[in-house]
Formats: sequence, C-alpha cells, structure tokens
Amino acid sequence: MADADPPPMSPGEPCWSDPAVLLATCGGLGRVPFAPGTFGAAAGLPLAIAGAGIASGLAGASTWTRPLEAAIVAAVCLMGVPICTRAARRLGGKDPGCVILDELASMPLALLVVPPERRTPLVLAVAFVLLRIFDIAKPFPCRHLERLPGGLGIMADDWAAAAWTAACLVAVLWLQVA
Repeated sequence: MADADPPPMSPGEPCWSDPAVLLATCGGLGRVPFAPGTFGAAAGLPLAIAGAGIASGLAGASTWTRPLEAAIVAAVCLMGVPICTRAARRLGGKDPGCVILDELASMPLALLVVPPERRTPLVLAVAFVLLRIFDIAKPFPCRHLERLPGGLGIMADDWAAAAWTAACLVAVLWLQVA
C-alpha cells in the first residue's frame, strides 16, 4: 500500500521539518522574506562548481568527466520533481515561493555548456544574472511549462530558463574565442 501524501499545512501548523519541504526550500533558505528564488539560484553556483569537481574526481582526466557531470545534474533535476510535488502539496500551493530547489538545480544545468576551466567569476556572474532574468521574464516556453502538474511544472520552467541561459552563454563564449 502506497503512503498517501500528508494533507496541506493548515494555519498555525508549520511543516518546515518535513523532509520534502526541507529539501525543496534548500534547508530553509527559501524562507528568506525577499527574493527567495535569487537565493536559490545563488546556492546553485557552488553546486555547479562542486558537481564539476565531483565528476572530475570520479572520472579523472578522462572523456567521461563532462558526461558524468551532466548525469549528476540530471539526477538532481529529476529528483526535484517528486520532492517539489510533495513540498507544494504540504505547503498548500501550486508553486510556493519558498520552494527554491528549482532555481538551485537550474544553475548547474545552465552551466553544463561551460567547461569547468572557463567558469570564471565573471562567467558565473553572467550566468546568474541571465538565469534570474529568464526565470522572472518567463520567455517561451517557460510560462507554458510552469502549467505542467505538480513538481514537474515547478522544475520545468526553470529548466527552460536554464536552456535560454545556456544558449546565451554559448554565444558569449563563442564571441570571446572568435
């Protein structure tokens, strides 16, 4: 018999210790009173650096380093779907503002197009600003993807914002070489 999701949080009944809520709010970081998504994206920067480091440590200097990093990022993104689904149900909203796992996961996703050795502070700053612009502006297909059900909608619009960011980063890096 499958476990049923707990009921949504009722007024006066905090659920911040629920494992899904704790993960979806990035340990409570999403509870900051202003711009929680910005804090989530900022938390994704060290995750992108760590993911590249872990992949490099596991694969060494082989050709498997980048695919392994992509697999790590994909795993984080995919695990975010059920986590965000449960957290949103627990918090009683479609996409509660305190749920920032989507922003955290989208930053390393956007940076997959940048080789780790080119992830300078300037490139990281540009990626951060671009991701926030695309996440807030929601160009096509971001707005449509956020309409998907549950955690998929919460995560997918940020994946699309990451794709827009990645496209811009590729163009910027190409112009630096050309």
